[in-house]
Amino acid sequence: MRGFGSSPRGWGPLHRGWGALPQLRSRSLRHYKLRAAAIPCWQYSSGAHFMRLNTMRTLDRWLGIPLCFLSSCLLRIFALWRRGRAVVASPRRVLFLELSEMGSTVIAQPAMRQVRDNLHAELYFAIFARNVESLRLLQMVPENHLFLIRDDHFLALAIDSVRFLLWTRRQRIDTVLDLELFSRYSALLCGLSGAQTRVGFHRFHAEGLYRGSMLTHPVSYNGHIHMAKNFLAMVYALSAPAGEFPFAKTIVADEAIRVTPAVIDDADRLAAQALVRQVFPHYRPSVHRIVLLNPNSSEMLPQRRWPSDHFLELAKRMVAEWPDVLVAFTGSSAEREDSLQLERQAEHPRIRSLAGMHALRMLLPLYAISHVLVTNDSGPAHFSALTSIRSIVLFGPETPTLYGSLGNTESLTLGLACSPCVSAANQKHSACTDAVCMRTMSPWHVLAAVRRVLDAPSGTAFPFAAIPGAATAQEEWMTLP
Repeated sequence: MRGFGSSPRGWGPLHRGWGALPQLRSRSLRHYKLRAAAIPCWQYSSGAHFMRLNTMRTLDRWLGIPLCFLSSCLLRIFALWRRGRAVVASPRRVLFLELSEMGSTVIAQPAMRQVRDNLHAELYFAIFARNVESLRLLQMVPENHLFLIRDDHFLALAIDSVRFLLWTRRQRIDTVLDLELFSRYSALLCGLSGAQTRVGFHRFHAEGLYRGSMLTHPVSYNGHIHMAKNFLAMVYALSAPAGEFPFAKTIVADEAIRVTPAVIDDADRLAAQALVRQVFPHYRPSVHRIVLLNPNSSEMLPQRRWPSDHFLELAKRMVAEWPDVLVAFTGSSAEREDSLQLERQAEHPRIRSLAGMHALRMLLPLYAISHVLVTNDSGPAHFSALTSIRSIVLFGPETPTLYGSLGNTESLTLGLACSPCVSAANQKHSACTDAVCMRTMSPWHVLAAVRRVLDAPSGTAFPFAAIPGAATAQEEWMTLP
């Protein structure tokens, strides 16, 4: 979870381009919605379509700190004026505020489920417009309960911020959960939303994380437990006994952070199979197994990337070892050329690129028909948790203790003394210019993790990783620098 000035987890801004599924000949095309219909593609653009990271950090610091101070004073005066008025007994309209993280929308699913099923409240959500497709994958929040904020330039951000404050009042939002990590921008949206109950992470005695005192339920951020548990602690704070401080003094069970799988119908599976046949014309589900490789991550934190030549080496070794395996690179439209370059370098008919050929929503059906996903620490690692695919996630600058996938997963990390180097304390801003933690992670040992899946007997059930752990490498894991 990053603050306002931090990079999105995932593949960046979403824009609608067009890619088409092939014209299929079957009479059942209408039923399966595959009739030569174009589907929107998703793409990442670095720098042209959203404010640069350093600009966002600067605004968050130099504008955020004084605005948070003034807003805190204003809210204290307003609280005195409202003293004695009736307070909402239980939440009825709960707004989740999670702006900058694509993958964190999935991590927030258990908290959203808790609000919906246990508190019986309506769900609302505010998110940056470029990330909304990741939220739609969950199918939990009605479209008319979404508020999208544009962050492509400062004027749009300012206009949408004012619109947000009007919207929360029209919707009569009574509770806001600010899921951002010490973002002053989100703190201002939460504090000025008009909601009587405002929940979020508070710094308490931590230095350098000031964002005012606008929360009615300040929650202690715990960097030693998974973010899904931190989010659930916010929900539990809503029903905590009077006088508890800080929130939330309760146990968050491992079982509570299970992710509810997405419902993927036959039509979506057929669409995914048609997509695969565009690059593998002879693909037969009963014969072939698909391994997906995601060599991409946000341009705003490139240290998370495993080297592309490592992905290429892994792909070559997989097709050499398993004659029934098809390897496909995934990615956004803007990453298509890089993926095609890997395809050309592989020079193998069972290694192809699917980057830029499908909408984000097509990822889940694609995962559902595939066997393994190998990915950097990015949005797809979390999207995969909504399906049964086995994901192998490569960590370096970040830690799986906080951000491990909640699905059928295995996390790999070298466990260097300098890792993780990004955290809430440094606004996810790493000083590292040579990601040894990723560069020296050997393709052969990632292959071993893939082998544990592909060589397992059919029907093998892998354990659910309630607290996603990491296979920590020893010296033999590392390639020569």
